[in-house]
Amino acid sequence: VQLQASGGGLVQAGGSLRLSCAASGSFFRIDDMAWYRQAPGQQRELVAGISREGTTTYVDSVKGRFTISRDNAKNTVYLQMDSLKPEDTAVYYCTADVRPVAWAGSRANWGQGTQVTVSS
Repeated sequence: VQLQASGGGLVQAGGSLRLSCAASGSFFRIDDMAWYRQAPGQQRELVAGISREGTTTYVDSVKGRFTISRDNAKNTVYLQMDSLKPEDTAVYYCTADVRPVAWAGSRANWGQGTQVTVSS
């Protein structure tokens, strides 16, 4: 299973970016998906998560500004980031809990990361 993230870049404070992460390969289905981020010198933190049924969770610092969504038919998760702040600057990673076959448990897979830089 491969996760390919895209959509990062450089944006001014107050701007928007949309990240995408598509899973490819052979598997039964994807359960939970999420976005993490890691800023220089900081620990990796969970930014937002979404269940297969669409239940979402957000870290407090992005509530009201970021929106996570997914398209199960495309095995893709998105992160719409609005009202970006310089403190949102980080490498963003997508994760997917992939179930290889119907009778097996899911296992976390990670994407390669995409850089988001917000200038003040």
